[in-house]
Amino acid sequence: QVQVVESGGGLVQPGESLRLSCTVSGNGFRLYDWGWYRQPLGKRRESEAIAQITSRDRTDYADSVKGRFTISRDNDKNTLSLEMNSLKLEDTADYYCNTVPGALYSWGQGARVTVSR
Repeated sequence: QVQVVESGGGLVQPGESLRLSCTVSGNGFRLYDWGWYRQPLGKRRESEAIAQITSRDRTDYADSVKGRFTISRDNDKNTLSLEMNSLKLEDTADYYCNTVPGALYSWGQGARVTVSR
């Protein structure tokens, strides 16, 4: 069974940066398009990824994070990353990685990002 493990969350102040990582077990990572989803605290996980990257490294971002977040992948290491800059209070959420469109794998435990003054 494929396992997805997110890491790198933390507590930061507005304007600061964080880098999230997601490691995926198994051999299928390179075949799929991947994305980062987020779940604001106390709310449902958003159905659309805020950042996504195709198997050919084409990226796309939600307007809310465009210009601030950068998604990347390393197929040799089965790793997906999200560089988050200029963090805002409203970026506070649990962040999850999974395939796009639609999550093929079971959700990991997520990485919590808290942006607070």
